[in-house]
Amino acid sequence: MEVLIAIIVLIGALVAWFRLFGRRLPSPLHERICQGRAWRHAFPTAPRSDIRAFLSLVVEAFAFSDAERLKLAPSDEILGIYRAIYPKKGWGVDGLELESLVLAVQKKWGINLESLWHEKLTLGELFSRLHSVRGAALV
Repeated sequence: MEVLIAIIVLIGALVAWFRLFGRRLPSPLHERICQGRAWRHAFPTAPRSDIRAFLSLVVEAFAFSDAERLKLAPSDEILGIYRAIYPKKGWGVDGLELESLVLAVQKKWGINLESLWHEKLTLGELFSRLHSVRGAALV
């Protein structure tokens, strides 16, 4: 029983550490150059502050370092990012990244991400939906 409690505490501490200090994006995302140009090309009328706020929310939900937010591209699939963290089913401890993203979108913009969800949902598609539903400003 004590071993189980110690494991649960350790897992909780690791999740808290990643939430506070962030972790690197998984390869090959980490090796990318800044994707700001791709975001500006995909959303030329969207303010940079909206794009950055959106990407900050995503990296926070996935417990990545905010410094790496612009390495994410509009074409990145949300489930693809998740699978890059957990490449095998049942491998590792799920940090509830997808659930965190759903809650963050609901809290910040009042939109139920589950109603938009599909297996191939990209960051660009999600940003576009949030931007069109909420109007010009996402910040």
